[in-house]
Amino acid sequence: MSYPQARLQDDDLAGTLLANRAFSETLCAPLTPEDMGLQACPEVSPPRWHLAHTTWFFETFILKPHVPGYRPLDPRFEYLFNSYYNGVGEQYPRPRRHLLSRPDTATVLAWRRHVDEALADLLSRSATPELAALVRLGIEHEQQHQELLLTDLKFNFSHNPLYPQYQPREDQADKAPALSWLEYHGGLVTIGAGGPSSTNSFYFDNETPRHRQWLEPFALASRPATCGEYLAFIEDGGYQRPELWLSDGWAWVSQQRIRAPLYWFLNDGLAEHYTLAGRRPLNLAEPVAHLNYYEADAFARWCGKRLPTEAEWEHAAASQPVAGGFVEDGHYHPTIAAPGEGPRQLFGDVWEWTASAYLPYPGFQPAPGAVGEYNGKFMCNQMVLRGGSCASSRDHLRASYRNFFYPHLRWQFSGVRLAQSMEAPDATSATAP
Repeated sequence: MSYPQARLQDDDLAGTLLANRAFSETLCAPLTPEDMGLQACPEVSPPRWHLAHTTWFFETFILKPHVPGYRPLDPRFEYLFNSYYNGVGEQYPRPRRHLLSRPDTATVLAWRRHVDEALADLLSRSATPELAALVRLGIEHEQQHQELLLTDLKFNFSHNPLYPQYQPREDQADKAPALSWLEYHGGLVTIGAGGPSSTNSFYFDNETPRHRQWLEPFALASRPATCGEYLAFIEDGGYQRPELWLSDGWAWVSQQRIRAPLYWFLNDGLAEHYTLAGRRPLNLAEPVAHLNYYEADAFARWCGKRLPTEAEWEHAAASQPVAGGFVEDGHYHPTIAAPGEGPRQLFGDVWEWTASAYLPYPGFQPAPGAVGEYNGKFMCNQMVLRGGSCASSRDHLRASYRNFFYPHLRWQFSGVRLAQSMEAPDATSATAP
């Protein structure tokens, strides 16, 4: 079994598994039964579906193959909650998930108990490296769906004129650290998961194989762009200037009549946005979020800069701690960068668009069977984001982690960190290796 690529170092795999499973239900605790079935567009899913699909994953890939005589709570759930695994079988149509009022939430929670008990029993009896690798994959998969549960919920709630509040939070300060530039000499670097200094016990197959890339000298902004900086782009006519936009991006702006990031309200001189704490005044010091790739690229052009490549981003992040704002902090919103030396907020708060298409690394091979559909078959027509967001789990992230989305999508907490090419090191700037 070659998937996932991992060095298994978890001394309490069952405990980690059950704690992670419980956290999904904790995220749903503030929701009403009506909230649990919301789906505002085909790209998002109802909270109840996320609880069910992650349970389906463990039942399909672990319990059925590894527990002789295992009896599913309801065999029909295999069809209802399969997301895209063609090797498993047909799937209920994704755009119609909001029609699944049954099984209700109580039944889905009972199914989770059924599966969790079977998993705990299985792990108490044996945990081969293959089985442990699959369980670890299931944990990481559920962490991804915890993030999606929050971002999907925000999109679903935003269509309600009452602008529902998921969780209250206090206002932040209103000053971000000044932006500076960090220079990197480039040269021949190695990227990808599994390096000799890596402390991660898990990584996805799309982060491998580790390989060499040549980088020309470049500089990276010390923090993500802020709402205030992006508002200046809007006020300078950024959404009305075709010279700033890629062709597909300009078509998207024109056809959809886009004038601001998702969730922003710019009316009568007031700047507000919808957050999971309700509709609130825009804090100009916060990292700008909910940009798609086209918006991030146009903003970078307006600044006279560009987006970093994923190799540049990973090279800069490889020596940095995983520090920032994460789902465990309970803010569910990007936080203002803290002052300090070196790059700030490379991890957490907002995903950062890169200029790199989501493609396989040299020598990449997906795992055999249906589980190999996890990443490999999506390596077409999407762009890479790096770093994680305020809805990501801290222990889910690492420098080599590759997220990917279609360039027109912006319901994730996706932002932008500027980059620029350098011909020679500038002695007046902070310097990084």
